[in-house]
Amino acid sequence: MPPAKLATLIVWILGIGVLIGLIIWSDAGLVGQAILGAGWATAAVVGIRVSGVAGAGTGWWLLFPRDIRPPLLTCLSIRFIREATNSLLPLAQIGGDFIGARCLALRGTRGAVAAASVIVDVLIQAATQLVFAFVGLCLLLSRGGSEVLALPIAIGITAAVPALGLFFLAQGQSGHRLIRRLLGLVAGEREWLVFGAIAELFAAFERFYANRAGLVRSFLWHLADWFVGTLEVWIVLSSMGFALSFEQALIIESLMQAVRGAAFVVPAALGAQEGGLVVLCAIFGVPPEAAIALSLVKRIPDVIIGVPGLLAWQAIEGWHLFKPKQPAPAMKAEKTERR
Repeated sequence: MPPAKLATLIVWILGIGVLIGLIIWSDAGLVGQAILGAGWATAAVVGIRVSGVAGAGTGWWLLFPRDIRPPLLTCLSIRFIREATNSLLPLAQIGGDFIGARCLALRGTRGAVAAASVIVDVLIQAATQLVFAFVGLCLLLSRGGSEVLALPIAIGITAAVPALGLFFLAQGQSGHRLIRRLLGLVAGEREWLVFGAIAELFAAFERFYANRAGLVRSFLWHLADWFVGTLEVWIVLSSMGFALSFEQALIIESLMQAVRGAAFVVPAALGAQEGGLVVLCAIFGVPPEAAIALSLVKRIPDVIIGVPGLLAWQAIEGWHLFKPKQPAPAMKAEKTERR
């Protein structure tokens, strides 16, 4: 097994261990009672998550220039595949995005365009998540929130800004030159065929970033999508008997998503999400068992949405594997005349 996959698998197992440990620490019986107390809210969370993933798929679709834009239904269905693989498979939280790019390419989009679209979409999602976390931090501080908690969050947000800036610059000409230079050092004076693929990828980046209207629409759509996710926290805690305001739920959701973003190497943020919710919910008097129950209820849509998503992924792969191959055009023999 490659070292990277082995490391991800180990982190995944450790995350499961942390999750189980938190459930035991907060009293598994009380956690179970809290989940049962959520009742109808579980179905509501599934509906909200379906809406959220569809919204993220629409935000991805809006990125495409019109002349290379795939059908909306294609982007929506593959966005559910991205969500499923990120939630249920032992992959880092961006692993499913690469699978999504492959699925889009298998559905007829040029490979470089599919890859570039996913990379730009991930950048926009990260940028809007950063804005969402900043809003939550400001609301926490305005309410006189704990400085002990706010300080590391503020440091994390501050550190993420230059990281996103570097990620953006890497998609421009400077990144293109750097990659070609590095490959040139390895290949010597030879021109690798991969250089053409890299040039095509960076040309696709230019197309996406030249589509300013699409970038703005996608950014606003993704940003609104983060706020919709606040309904999950607000509805579940309300059903458990905790009368939190929407603003308080927004603080919990936004900063919990910041924790998930920081723990992107942990598959599905196992353990990190639960630990973050225990700390954040405690600010508003929500006990640990209710916070763990909230996290587990939020994970139920991962399974309900994820299983069909994984099946859809396998269907696309199977269709590509077993579809009839187009026969190669026959080569015409050229007649030559001897002089």
